[in-house]
Amino acid sequence: MTVTTAKIPMVGYLVLDDEPHLVAQRCVACGALFFDRRNGCARCSATEFERHPVANTGYIRSYTIVHRAAPKVPAPYVSAVVELDGGGVIKANLVDVQPDPDAVNIGGRVRLTTFVAGVDDDGTEAVAFGYIQEQ
Repeated sequence: MTVTTAKIPMVGYLVLDDEPHLVAQRCVACGALFFDRRNGCARCSATEFERHPVANTGYIRSYTIVHRAAPKVPAPYVSAVVELDGGGVIKANLVDVQPDPDAVNIGGRVRLTTFVAGVDDDGTEAVAFGYIQEQ
């Protein structure tokens, strides 16, 4: 008998399937991409959106090293702005990288990764995402 652990994504735009990926909201009128829920497009004010899968790869456009975080969040860590291949920009943490400017390369390639951020009393895993630098 196989025991399956229940998993839930930490954010609504993270899809947990055989190959986890992000799904943006794409404005039908102008094509702008957003990851949070929208009532209207920030670019053109249209109100119709469709789900649009985005690439799991991209590059680091910018980053900062966060030294003060919310309670129970380990610091320091690297928070980055990632330009996704094929369109879209997202802010996310870099995973498995030292919080040191010499360890992060603006323009460096990254790929999506997921990790367990917590487990509830029933054993359900809350899954978060970040990006890992490619060598």
